[in-house]
Amino acid sequence: MRDLSPFTLLRPQCQSAALVLTSPHSGRYYGVEFLAQARLDAQAIRRSEDSYVEELFGGAPALGVPLLAAEFPRAWCDANREPWELDPSMFADELPDYVNRHSSRVAAGLGTIARIVGTGEPIYARKLSFADAEARVRTCWQPFHEALAGLIEETQAEFGHCLVLDCHSMPTPPGRNANRPDIVLGDGHGTSCTPAWTAYIESLLTGYGFSVRRNDPYAGGFITRHYGRPREGVQVVQLEVARGLYMHERQFARNARFALVQERLSGFLRDMADAMRLWGGAGPGYCAAAE
Repeated sequence: MRDLSPFTLLRPQCQSAALVLTSPHSGRYYGVEFLAQARLDAQAIRRSEDSYVEELFGGAPALGVPLLAAEFPRAWCDANREPWELDPSMFADELPDYVNRHSSRVAAGLGTIARIVGTGEPIYARKLSFADAEARVRTCWQPFHEALAGLIEETQAEFGHCLVLDCHSMPTPPGRNANRPDIVLGDGHGTSCTPAWTAYIESLLTGYGFSVRRNDPYAGGFITRHYGRPREGVQVVQLEVARGLYMHERQFARNARFALVQERLSGFLRDMADAMRLWGGAGPGYCAAAE
């Protein structure tokens, strides 16, 4: 990969709400080094990408909310996995003992270094070295998570609590399943965020015209599980937006509804920031002014 920052951190002039946004799969630079290892072309590899998600939520800094977006593509290194979820069959050499070889993500081909793209095609033409995987984790995964952990720590220090919206996109399923909602919220089945906050997020989104489902088929990934500690004042909700709402999936291009979806999501973020300022860590329904 070229020598670039592994992430972009868009900070507001002054953070005014205990809200943090992440977009860990929005990177879309596919370098010569990567393509030389792959059996797929750059267009096919993009099937794993959360195209334009950082743009959909790009209004966050103007609302007093920071946005952290990965610059490296998910197919190169997945920031929403443990750092060492690796499939031994992908590597020419022996993996260290600390590598998690047996997670469900590894079995599915979607570990920290993915074996396949989102539609199931194998990415690589030949086996990789562990040194290659280690370099990707050290230069991409670790800096991204250091930045995210730092944002959460700063936000808690300033406000006493923090809510992270982990933003993603989801492909249209085969057969264009009419029952697939516009947005899926993942809170680890109530473990990464208090039910009151998840319900409030759902109510805001439905108020903006989105159909919403919880935890099906996406209950959250590493970011949700690792950082979501409601009892310690950190709530995390994964938010998956249907790609068909805002883009032509086969062409990886924004569609005519992009600006409308972006506007509605900006309204949702504005309402979320207002709610965080009003209720604080006490959660929906609490008003500090009434004390």
